[in-house]
Amino acid sequence: MSATAIPAITSTGQPILILKEGSSQTRGREAQRNNITAAKLIAEIVRKSLGPRGMDKMLVDTLGDVTITNDGATILKEIDVQHPAAKMLVEVAKATDNEVGDGTTSAVVLAGALLEKAEELLAKDVHPTIIVDGYRTAADKALSILNNIAIKISPDDREWLLKIARTSMLTKLVSEESEQLAEMVVNALLQVAEKTPTGYKVDIDNVKVEKKPGGSLLDTKLINGIALDKEVVHAGMPKRVENAKIALLNCPIEIEKTEMSAEIRINDPTLMKSFLDEEAAMLKDMVDKIKAAGANVVICQKGIDDIAQHYLAKAGILAVRRVKESDMTKLAKATGGRVVTNIDDLSEKDLGYADLVEERKIEEDKWVFVEGCKNPKAVTILIRGGSQRVVDEAERSMHDALMVVKDVMEKPAIVAGGGAPEAQVAHELREWSTKLSGREQLAAQKFAEALETIPLTLAENAGLDPIDTMVELRAKHGEGKIWYGISAMDGGVADIYEKNIFEPLAVKEQIIKSATEAASMILRIDDVIAAGRMKESTKPPKTGEETTSEY
Repeated sequence: MSATAIPAITSTGQPILILKEGSSQTRGREAQRNNITAAKLIAEIVRKSLGPRGMDKMLVDTLGDVTITNDGATILKEIDVQHPAAKMLVEVAKATDNEVGDGTTSAVVLAGALLEKAEELLAKDVHPTIIVDGYRTAADKALSILNNIAIKISPDDREWLLKIARTSMLTKLVSEESEQLAEMVVNALLQVAEKTPTGYKVDIDNVKVEKKPGGSLLDTKLINGIALDKEVVHAGMPKRVENAKIALLNCPIEIEKTEMSAEIRINDPTLMKSFLDEEAAMLKDMVDKIKAAGANVVICQKGIDDIAQHYLAKAGILAVRRVKESDMTKLAKATGGRVVTNIDDLSEKDLGYADLVEERKIEEDKWVFVEGCKNPKAVTILIRGGSQRVVDEAERSMHDALMVVKDVMEKPAIVAGGGAPEAQVAHELREWSTKLSGREQLAAQKFAEALETIPLTLAENAGLDPIDTMVELRAKHGEGKIWYGISAMDGGVADIYEKNIFEPLAVKEQIIKSATEAASMILRIDDVIAAGRMKESTKPPKTGEETTSEY
């Protein structure tokens, strides 16, 4: 960047500094080139991780923690991006991840491709605003084409949902175990989904995903209930309770301290004993109330006093304390119980039910499992794997799979994968663009070329010849074979529909929307004014110490 402030001079030749000293400004073509190059570099980072033949990245942070992943959003979140235009593409990945959960890599690759194609038009002196308008029009058309070719399905059709979940996992580390894991994802979401007059509503927070190294990915299991990473509070309590009647308490089972600071003066030792006895009696009274309600398991969000633990153990009640609020909410949904904030209000109808509550040892820790709930509206998937890195990546894959199945249940329309929809949309856009007048036609054609970057990247990552593959793919779509795409596993162009590889329409729509918006925003910038970096205090350094003037 050229470090010059805007030159302005008075009639006497005195320079006027408009920007603060140390600020820098890049204008016009150079500013655009810098921004586009930075964004393209970000797209290049994740490009190699697209598709089932995509490679993983190993990211090491400043503390030496390692992340191994091919999830676009995770890669871009973990690397410390400095350039402001590059940060916009990181935001695209984050937004896509939050909205639809999958397609983050595709969104970034497409945004990079749109900018690359725009660069060619800028070199021919096409104005950025015309390119942006052309891209917007083409994106709208692309979305309507996608809607036309999408396959409408039933939102609770298990077979389709399984195909969707499996496709999401095929590009990840867990691809070998995708059959079993997809089954768990679909079962979990069908269990927690709520039917509404307009369709299904799915909150994936009701599927608790826990992870623990040990065993293998095949040991991952779906629990019809909740797993708590807590242990039973007292050694004398039962470690296993069948036909559990569960009291969910949001209040401490201990004597609460008074609001104001109080002082009690005791002169007689017998008074001290009666004071302590009274405290024990109050705690016993609390436990008796729990017992009277018919509870044989207590799960408490707050603390449980040692004396109360003793009484609970004597009553044969299993108790867990200091459970997170989010877990209490899930337990209420899973067991059908109600979280009670005052023990005096506890009654039998507030209790939740589970077939089994049991403490088990998982690796080095003891966990409490609440299993076999009748109609749980919250469930747990416990992920196991050979090492911490494996379970971390499996958790990310599970999140993507849960999100895509949720997308389809809420918007029941799907398209084939393998770059087929992008190739079809590009084919139809080309034909449509010839009807446009003016330079917008050029932008629409470049938009179609950018869309083809997705199947092209899949082909490159699968080791295919990109030019031959692209020619063959265009020919197939020219013949009207809309579901032909890149079959990375077989190494060639094939009918992806027959391969049972499907993706949600919602994901494809989000990819096009977010990539177009990010590219448009970057293209409209023609002036970058960067403030100078803050200086450190210029105290004289102590002996043997160095100082730097900038961070």
